[in-house]
This record gives sequence, C-alpha cells and structure tokens, in this order.
Amino acid sequence: MQAEDLLSLTTRSMPFGKHKGMLICDLPGNYLNWFAREGFPPGEIGRLLQLMHELDHNGLTFLLDPIRKR
Repeated sequence: MQAEDLLSLTTRSMPFGKHKGMLICDLPGNYLNWFAREGFPPGEIGRLLQLMHELDHNGLTFLLDPIRKR
C-alpha cells in the first residue's frame, strides 16, 4: 500500500456493478465481503477494493476521514 492508494479510495468511483458510480470508500461492507469471497477483479480497481475491504473489516475506515475533508 502507498499513501496515494488512500487518496484513490476517496476519489475513485466504482466503474461497474450494483454500486457503479459510488466512491470506493463509500461501498457497503457486505459488497466488499462479497468480493473477498468471490475474488477481487484484476488490476488497480481490484487492488483498491481489497485495500478498502481490509480497512472496513478491521475497523480502520476512520483513517480516511482526514483525507475526505480535503
């Protein structure tokens, strides 16, 4: 993980699926859990979804609060 990844979570939108257009940091936990069970997509989006799942699963989403406020 790099610092830019945290910024990307708060600025990148989900490009497909049920939650298309929603910021990755705003995706519901059950959706992230589904990807964890079924497999994350390849590439940058998959990497960001996996990172967001880890933050959500471990109760660390508060780390994004200072970034969101910018």
